[in-house]
Amino acid sequence: MSSNSECCSVKPKQQHNHKHTEDGHNHDHGHDHSHSHDHSHDHSHDYNDKSTFQLFLPAVISFVLLVAGIALDNYIKTEWFKGWVRIALYAAAYIPVGLPVLKDAVNSIRYSDFFSEFFLMSIATIGAFVIGEYPEGVAVMLFYAVGEVFQTMAVQRAKKNIKGLLDQRPDEITILENNIPKTVKAETAQVGQIIQLKPGEKLALDGELLSESASFNTAALTGESKPDTKRKGEIVLAGMINLNSVSQVLIQKEYKDSKLSKILELVQNASSQKAPTELFIRKLAKVYTPIVSFMAIAICLLPYFFVQEYEFKDWLYRALIFLVISCPCALVISIPLGYFGGIGAGSKNGILFKGGNFLDALANIRNVVMDKTGTMTEGVFKVQTANIENGFDKDEILKYLNVIESKSTHPIATAVHEYVGEVDHSIVLETTEEIPGHGLRSTINGKDFLAGNFKLMDKFNIPYQVNHSTISDTLIAIAYGGQFAGYLSISDQIKPDAITAVAELKKLNVKTTMLSGDKTAVVKEVAQKIGIENAFGDLLPEDKVKKVKDIKSQNETVAFIGDGVNDAPVVALSDVGMAMGGLGSDATIETADVVIQDDRPSKIPTAIRIGKETKKIVWQNITLAFAVKAIVLVLGAGGLATMWEAVFADVGVTLLAILNAVRIQRMSFKN
Repeated sequence: MSSNSECCSVKPKQQHNHKHTEDGHNHDHGHDHSHSHDHSHDHSHDYNDKSTFQLFLPAVISFVLLVAGIALDNYIKTEWFKGWVRIALYAAAYIPVGLPVLKDAVNSIRYSDFFSEFFLMSIATIGAFVIGEYPEGVAVMLFYAVGEVFQTMAVQRAKKNIKGLLDQRPDEITILENNIPKTVKAETAQVGQIIQLKPGEKLALDGELLSESASFNTAALTGESKPDTKRKGEIVLAGMINLNSVSQVLIQKEYKDSKLSKILELVQNASSQKAPTELFIRKLAKVYTPIVSFMAIAICLLPYFFVQEYEFKDWLYRALIFLVISCPCALVISIPLGYFGGIGAGSKNGILFKGGNFLDALANIRNVVMDKTGTMTEGVFKVQTANIENGFDKDEILKYLNVIESKSTHPIATAVHEYVGEVDHSIVLETTEEIPGHGLRSTINGKDFLAGNFKLMDKFNIPYQVNHSTISDTLIAIAYGGQFAGYLSISDQIKPDAITAVAELKKLNVKTTMLSGDKTAVVKEVAQKIGIENAFGDLLPEDKVKKVKDIKSQNETVAFIGDGVNDAPVVALSDVGMAMGGLGSDATIETADVVIQDDRPSKIPTAIRIGKETKKIVWQNITLAFAVKAIVLVLGAGGLATMWEAVFADVGVTLLAILNAVRIQRMSFKN
C-alpha cells in the first residue's frame, strides 16, 4: 500500500507472490501469449542429439566418393568405366547426402507443400543425373548437406549457451529426514521437504530459507556476481549458490515448476513466436517457389519456339541451374537463426525475450513508459516519520494499519511491518474493500478504517490540515471512525544505474515517460533526478491508460516497463511489455513479453540494442541472399553460369548468412 494508490488487496486464501504496482492492482498482462504451433516442415533434420562426427559423416563419405569419381573421370577413359560403373560411383556419393532431402521432399508433398526447397533440390539434382552431369548433382546435395550441418551446429551452440547460462540446477540434492542427511535425485524431491545446502553448493529447487540468514551468488540467474543476502522466511531460487554457511531451505515448488524451469521452457518455446520479418519471408517463399518452378519449365521449353538450333539437354541444364539458384534455403535457415541468436544474446545479458516478434518490436520502439516504484527505484521503503493526530492512540492506529498490510507483499507493506513489528492477530478485520487508485477501506470494531492516499480522504470527505503536496516523501494517509488520524511518510531510493539507463535511451532517440500513482511531487522529483522527460503522478489506472493512448495516437510505438507487470490496462495497450523483477513473481515471467532478470534499468537500452542489431543482421541476410541469387539467376538463364555457380549462390550464400546470424551472440552490449 502507499499514500497514493499503492494499497494492496486483501486475499488471505491466495499465495501472495505477485508484486504490486503503484495502483495496487493485481492484474495480469493483457497480451495473448498462447503459442501457435507451426505445422510446416522443420527445415533442419533431426540432428540435435548427434555429435559433430556423426553430423559430418554423411558429407565426408559423399565428398570422398565424389573426389574419387572426378579423379577416375580424368584418368580412366575406358568404356566399362564410362557406363554403369561411373553412374554407380556417383550414385553412391549422392545417397548419403541426397537421401534425407529426397525423404523431406516426399514428406512435404504428403502435406500438400509441393514447392518446398527439398522438392527443388531433388528435381534439380535428379535432372543433373538424367543429363549426365553427375558431379554437379552430387556437389549440390553435398554442399547443401554441409550447410545443414553448420546450421544445426549454430542452433546447438545457441541452445547450449542459453542452457549453460540458465540451467545451473544440480542433479542430486541433500535432504533432511529426521535430521539425518540423505542424498536423492532433485527431480524426486517433494514440496515440504528440507534441503541441506552446504557452502559452494547450488540450489536445485525454489524454496523458503529456514536459516536465520545466508549469502547467495545469483550470477547464474541475473548475471551479477555481487552476493545477495537472504533472511529467514525469504524466497530463494534454483540456480543460486550458497556462499558461506550450511543453510536449510524448505522446498516450495517441484523441480519442474521452479522459476528456472519456466525460464528454460520459455526460451525453448521462444522460436514459436515468429517475427513479422520471418513470417513475411515464409509467406513470400510459398509464392516465390512455385513461380520460379514454372519459370524453370519455361526456360527449358519456351526456347524451342524461338531458337533455331534448340538443344533440349542444354536448356534443361540451364533450367536445373535456375532451380538450384532459386532455392530459398539461405532465407529459410538464416532468418530464424538470426532471431534465435538475438534471443541467445539476450539470455547472455540477463534478458529473456519471449520470441523473435518482440525483438522486432523493440527495434522500432520510440517511447519507453515506466513505473516508478521497483522499476526505477529500489522499491525498498523505510518509514521516516509516523505523524498521528492528537486524540488517537498511536500504537493502536499503527497496529490496525499493520494488520491490513500483513495481507500484502508490496514493498510499502513490508516497510510498515518492519516499522511497527509483529502483527496483532487478535485484531479482526470485519470487512475489507479495495478502492482502485485510492487505497483500502476496512471495518474494525464497527468503525471505518481508511488507509491510502489523500485522494482517499477526499473521496470520503475526511477533513485534514496537511499540505501534502509540499512533502517529497510518499505518504500513507489514515482515517478512523470518520476522522483524520494522521499519516506515515515513507521514502525510497533511486536505483544506481537508473540515470545511466535514461541517458542511454536518449542516445537511442527514445523518449521517456514516468507514470505513477504516487503523488506528483514525488514522481517529478524522481524523474528530474533521473533525467526522464515527462512525469505524471496521482494517476488512477484509467489515467495511465489515457496517457498511453495519447502517445499511441501520434503513431508512436510504446514499451511499458513495470516491476510486476500488474498494470494490465496499460500493458495491454503497449507494443512491448517489459518486466522488472522477473525473479520475484511468477506472474511476471508468465505474462511479460520481455523479462529483465536482475531488476537493472540499464538493461532496458541493452534490450533495445539487441533488437536493433538482430533486425539489422536479418535484413543484411535478406539483402545478401536476394542480390546474389538475382545475379546468378540472370547468368544461369543466359547460359553463362554453371551448376557450380548455382551451388555457390544457394549453399554459399546460406553459409555466409549463417555465419552472419551467429555473429550477434559474440557481440558485446554492455553499457
